[in-house]
Amino acid sequence: MRLPSYRYGTWSGGRDPLEPPYDVASALDEIGESVLAGASPRQALRDLLRRGTDGMRGLDDLRRQVAKRQRQARQRGRLDGTLDEVRALLDEALELEKAALFPDPSDAARMAEMELDTLPRETSRAVQSLKPYPWRSPEAKAKYDEIEDLLRREVLDSQFRGMKEALENASPQDMQAVKDMLADLNAMLEADARGEHAQADFDAFMGKHGDFFPSQPATLAELIDDLARRAAAQQRLMDSLTPQQRQELGELMQGAMDMDLAAQMAQLGDALRNARPDLPWGGKQNMRGEQGMGMGDGTSALEDLADLDDLEAALGQDYPGASLDDIDEDAVQRALGRGALDDVAALQRIERELHEQGYLTRDKNGRLELSPRAVRRLGATALRKVFSDLESRGRGAHDVRDAGAAGDITGAARAWEFGDEQPLDVVRTVRNAVLRGGPGTVQLRVEDFEVVETERRTTAAVALLVDLSFSMELRGTWPAAKQTALALHSLVTTKYPQDSIEIIGFSDYAQVLQIEQLAGLDAQRVQGTNLQHALMLAGRHLGKHPDAEPVVLVVTDGEPTAHLTRDGYAEFCWPPLPETLALTMAEVERVTRRGATINVFMLDDEPRLVDFVEHLAARNGGRVFSPDPSRLGEYVVSDYLRARRGRRAH
Repeated sequence: MRLPSYRYGTWSGGRDPLEPPYDVASALDEIGESVLAGASPRQALRDLLRRGTDGMRGLDDLRRQVAKRQRQARQRGRLDGTLDEVRALLDEALELEKAALFPDPSDAARMAEMELDTLPRETSRAVQSLKPYPWRSPEAKAKYDEIEDLLRREVLDSQFRGMKEALENASPQDMQAVKDMLADLNAMLEADARGEHAQADFDAFMGKHGDFFPSQPATLAELIDDLARRAAAQQRLMDSLTPQQRQELGELMQGAMDMDLAAQMAQLGDALRNARPDLPWGGKQNMRGEQGMGMGDGTSALEDLADLDDLEAALGQDYPGASLDDIDEDAVQRALGRGALDDVAALQRIERELHEQGYLTRDKNGRLELSPRAVRRLGATALRKVFSDLESRGRGAHDVRDAGAAGDITGAARAWEFGDEQPLDVVRTVRNAVLRGGPGTVQLRVEDFEVVETERRTTAAVALLVDLSFSMELRGTWPAAKQTALALHSLVTTKYPQDSIEIIGFSDYAQVLQIEQLAGLDAQRVQGTNLQHALMLAGRHLGKHPDAEPVVLVVTDGEPTAHLTRDGYAEFCWPPLPETLALTMAEVERVTRRGATINVFMLDDEPRLVDFVEHLAARNGGRVFSPDPSRLGEYVVSDYLRARRGRRAH
């Protein structure tokens, strides 16, 4: 039997490939801390990805590195280097020609010198004027010919990276090969625009002209993307020159190409612009630096700068529907190295795992939400924080050891029935199995099970009314209110499942909040504190549980400033209208007649709020608390537990 073989290569850097996988639960806990502090799930995830976690760099750190690379790219040099090169070659040619003319005493030599001295000041016009000039010096003629060769290579290099070096000292056959490639490329782009292109055509094109494309694109789409990005960068280079420089360079480029080459290049430019109109075609770039760059090098610098701009935007994640999957991994590695790529991959894994493991979901509008599974974990975290505060202040623990039991044990037992929630009587169950089966192995059957009988326990109907008005956010009390609601919901649903809880948020209107909705909710930036509407919804909740002990808890930082009119619309006014206060008190009376006491937790000491709450307490018999926002959860949870211990039995 052959053993499997393994091959090991050189480690290419980055994170340790043997390190344990990242615990996504810790990321969820970090998100939970932000949500409990008042952030939305989307903002909490965004903050986590921005700052990084567990030793990995976040998006903000990567963006700072990209910004540094952008500054370096802008300092690579000036964009008018080709004009400088042409001017230098022209000056050399003129000096060599004048040196050849100087020993000649003839009038023809003096006329030639005068012609050279009266050339136009503009480089492009001077080069154009010398086209018919009969050079005396072969060296001067060679320098002048270098200008046309340089310009032709720069033009091609600005569209096809690497052409400047590849076509140095090019023969007529080499230039004809370029023209043939351009003709075939334009024909293929025309066929693609008509919908007639096939992969086989592209493969044949690459087989014939592949040497012109070192990146070796696999499809026509990849080739178009490469060429279009470079063409757009070349256009931005031209736009970044001064009008005079742009005119001169344009004239030089036009004069360096024959009509066939110029027509092919123009056709290619139009085809690429039509294929990728989404690219930034044009726009001035502020390039700095002392060294002049040729057209090809300048185009490469602007192309790299555009890639950095795209990477910076992708890392910013500031656009609708942003995802870390939008980040180009090749661009990250080119710009920042393998280590940065590993950090991005780790962040992408966190985002992906949070979705795949069911902690984060998206609603029908694409907004990020915490799943019920995540909210349960978040509520448990909030509850632990509340109980830790209680214990640290010597208030005693509140562990509930009979959670899930249906009531107080009577001492009797009966046979188990499907749906029973009473605790099992283990001793009787095992005894039944032994008596039935005799000595030996004990095998339990359904008929062996017995449960402990319990007395019926009174349940509670809990309504927690939470102020969502904009003042809660302004005063910084909204995070405490959200954490309190999550903690109380977790306590009721896990420790007292026989109780029924409803979270009601109110601002200009009131609404029943599902716990998942509450976790992702921000304070509403609207005016109005409609306690009347909230009490109406609380009354409906209590009415659904007539045999339960009613518990109404109100968390607010302001007096009622809104009420529902007869047509169902909210009317806001500050100071409050007498009608608002009267209708709110009417709802207080209705809740009171249901036997519920309303305990109010004030988060502000504004005199008008204090007067209203004291009047409410006098009418209802409830209690008023003025906790510090940081202790709100402690007060609300303690009050609920006190109410459970002290309420009457039905």
